[in-house]
Amino acid sequence: MSTSQHPVALQMERIVGGDARLLALVMMLPLVDGVFPALILAGALDDPLGAIQVGLLIFGGSATVAVILAEMDGTPREQAAVVMLVGVPLILLAAVQAALAPTFESLIDIAIFERFAALVIAAIAAKTASATIGDYLPNPVVVIGLGLVASIDPTGLTVQVMTDPVLVANATLAAAIGVAFALTIALTGPYLRRYMDIDRFRFGSAVALGLLPLSLLGMAFGQAPLAALLVAAVFAVDLPLGGADSEAEPNAAAKLSALPDGGDDTASSELEPSVVEVEDDPDDETTDTPGRAPWL
Repeated sequence: MSTSQHPVALQMERIVGGDARLLALVMMLPLVDGVFPALILAGALDDPLGAIQVGLLIFGGSATVAVILAEMDGTPREQAAVVMLVGVPLILLAAVQAALAPTFESLIDIAIFERFAALVIAAIAAKTASATIGDYLPNPVVVIGLGLVASIDPTGLTVQVMTDPVLVANATLAAAIGVAFALTIALTGPYLRRYMDIDRFRFGSAVALGLLPLSLLGMAFGQAPLAALLVAAVFAVDLPLGGADSEAEPNAAAKLSALPDGGDDTASSELEPSVVEVEDDPDDETTDTPGRAPWL
């Protein structure tokens, strides 16, 4: 099963290096570039199901899967410890950002910034789906920087705290879902490396992530991104369901490998198909003789 390295993860690893730092950069990027506060203010976290969707797509996703399965070393328990080392600060920072979201809204023109945030998510989705396409797209950091320049208004800054505890709870739930997702990948890593096609999941999650910006632009897509992600996860896993036929091939291979060099010719002849040379009779033009295979 493929465990090819994620192109976005490879680029990030060249910048930061190290398993824990790479995982922290991938999972905390939405908190740094302003996408997470924009999703909060756009209403993407108004209900728990939306929080689950944002947590899986923004904090989880194919980049997190690729970092854990293809980049991180150590046993599942050691990888889980790294995930928790990154995940606990992530949950705390997500709660703080949710509480300060009104302050962030007073500092910028949220309508303009939401459009730039949607472009950032779409660019990340395109880069996730294809590294070739990503070469022709601007860097997400550049896009979000232009968005801040275009939307920032320092004169309207007022320090406010979120008065809706449900929204803060949903934002914290989104971060916790992302950490739980990464923790599950770390603990089941030995099985996923064997039965999961990372490239297939990467493409499917890119499609799901590409639907998320549409909600920032006012299009009601509901939980369509979450459904697309679940479908991608189902089709990316190939479980061994061959039954007796799948077990017969390893047994036959084991028997062949058990034969020593120069072993008993009788034993080897029982395993190898017999080949019988049949001389064609030039006077016999019939090939459909009873009891004779037509290809002989």
